[in-house]
Amino acid sequence: MTPKRNTLRRHHWRHDLIELAALFTAVVVADTIAKTIAKGPDGPYLLVFSAIALVATAAFHTWWARRHSHAPPVDDPGGSGKAPLPPAVAPGTDPTPVGDTAGTTLWRMRTTVRDTPGSLAALCTVLARHGVDILTLQTHPLAEGTVDEFLLRAPAGLQTSTLTRAVASAGGTDTWTERADAHDLVDTPTRVLGLATRTALDAAELPLALRQLLGRCTIHSVPPVSLTGRPTGEPAPVEGVLEETVMRLRDPGGGTIVIERPYLPFTPTEFARARALVELDARLGPRVPRSRDVFTLPEGNEITVRRADQRDLAAARAMHDRCSSRTLGLRYHGPVGDADRYLDHLLSPRYGRTLAVQTASGKVVALGHLLWDGDETEVALLVEDDWQRRGIGSELLGRLVTLAEEAGCDSVYAVTQSSNTGMVAAMRALNLPLDYQIEEGTLVITARLAGRQATTAAPADAHAGAEDAQPSTPYAGP
Repeated sequence: MTPKRNTLRRHHWRHDLIELAALFTAVVVADTIAKTIAKGPDGPYLLVFSAIALVATAAFHTWWARRHSHAPPVDDPGGSGKAPLPPAVAPGTDPTPVGDTAGTTLWRMRTTVRDTPGSLAALCTVLARHGVDILTLQTHPLAEGTVDEFLLRAPAGLQTSTLTRAVASAGGTDTWTERADAHDLVDTPTRVLGLATRTALDAAELPLALRQLLGRCTIHSVPPVSLTGRPTGEPAPVEGVLEETVMRLRDPGGGTIVIERPYLPFTPTEFARARALVELDARLGPRVPRSRDVFTLPEGNEITVRRADQRDLAAARAMHDRCSSRTLGLRYHGPVGDADRYLDHLLSPRYGRTLAVQTASGKVVALGHLLWDGDETEVALLVEDDWQRRGIGSELLGRLVTLAEEAGCDSVYAVTQSSNTGMVAAMRALNLPLDYQIEEGTLVITARLAGRQATTAAPADAHAGAEDAQPSTPYAGP
């Protein structure tokens, strides 16, 4: 509460003296004019001229006050003093009732306005005239102008073109809109803190957190060297690089994280947020959740399913040594001698998530990979020969699909050979809509996750040993 002594103006005797002097002066002037009019020969003419002068003075004062008002400019959308506000609706269309909330749609919108007083007010006024409610607002300062990002609740009948024209008439340029959903209602600080928490718990969350932070974008993790040992190019500097629709950030695990969003340029604010998230990942170092799930096989043996990373490289190579050449050939689609070279890439949390199946003795007998491949997601399986035909592959595949759903993926695909009936059976057991593409003996099976049922039956007799998918290239990322 504000103290009363701060809310009242202090009273000074000088103000009273000035008011008395003004009153005395006015009385003297009025008495002089009255005597002149009453006794002078031109008294009536002087009275008329005085009235005209008083009216002219009042009119000039009114004009001057309106022209130099300090109120926000209501007749200039961009603050230039030239363009008037647009009409509430386009000619020939019916106005949208502001109070009609029977049907509404959520929109995300970005537009660039001049950094002048009143530009944002004019934009808000136009949106209000079309019955659009502003739920959240973020500002992204630029060298020239400001990018305003809105979450809007608009009448369902309001077309995107109408909204864009209205924003343009209010001074907005480079306007971009897309449909939003209830997840976008979370305020930005809360969402960023949630992404930071997920990244702190799991290194594999960094690419997913960056995608959720920046919206629809393509993320590529480029390692410092390729699988053949050749350098992949100059790494990004420590401070990163921003080039309109492309970000390049130094990967804490080595190499470069390249983020592309061709349809919408990045702002310096978004670049700073992404860089802070990557710096958090670098400070925390390698980390993977150590939760373990015990799974009982049909014959009664218990195995453990857990997350794996590059610290399991030696155990994975030992499993390769125990696998037959046929199993490795079906999995990697290339020379069997090159199989070990893929492991460091496949186990890296930067390129996806890996599940390992471990026996009671601690031996790794199966690996399942969920690999970020640009805008798509790949699943890949390898089960040691002695542990095939026990349902391990189907169990791993179901868990990988669950991880893909949690990551917000729309579909997953597996690359195998057309003769691999075990992988086909495991994919069918997901009870998902499947697409098949066959080319020169290579079979690509794509499962759409939108139609997944709550419960999925996994046949125990599926041949899970040869379930395989070709590993992604070193440049693949979410």
